[in-house]
Amino acid sequence: MVASSLRTILLVAAESFELKYIVPRSGERWIFAANGPGPELAGQAAGQAMDGLTAPLDAVVSVGLCGALIDELEIGDIVIGTSVNGVGIDVPESTQKYAAGPIVSVDHVAQTVDEKLRLRQTGAIAVEMESAAVLARARGVGVPFYCIRAVSDTSSEGFELDLNAARDNAGRFRVGRILAQAVQRPLTGVPELLRLRRNSESAAKALGEFIGNCSF
Repeated sequence: MVASSLRTILLVAAESFELKYIVPRSGERWIFAANGPGPELAGQAAGQAMDGLTAPLDAVVSVGLCGALIDELEIGDIVIGTSVNGVGIDVPESTQKYAAGPIVSVDHVAQTVDEKLRLRQTGAIAVEMESAAVLARARGVGVPFYCIRAVSDTSSEGFELDLNAARDNAGRFRVGRILAQAVQRPLTGVPELLRLRRNSESAAKALGEFIGNCSF
């Protein structure tokens, strides 16, 4: 690696749409990576991005959407992790509103309200699928790690569509499988699909606005 006067920040998401509203801070070099949902794909995304760097890496940030585990969180609310699966992590500086607390990172979509209730017993306030793997990569190269998420489904919301069944062998979501499920149950599946799209868009916008004003 060669010396650089710019701080280099790696932001890793599951899907590229989670990154589309994020605008890098002036005077810093931000690198975006997305390779699909889940720990394996997220770890690959982080590793490949790190391997391609020609300058020292100053911080790694796991970003994207999350499911709320506590009733106080609503769609679009920002969650900053203070730990991931019990491992303490760094917290960015921000003057904006956010909720801070433990995050639990799992290898599948938390489909039901009952599962969210069980995960809440760990003390976590939100659930997602990638940050544990990205944290491991960051620790492997000895740089600070942050986790910033925006809520796309509340603690009282489950999914009629089986999102886990819509993933392929690599773990990526297949739009065709999701649409096929929605068509098979149009009275519930189609409205849920529209809700998911609307909530995901709202959360991505909130995430972009928040992260653009953070200091790592």
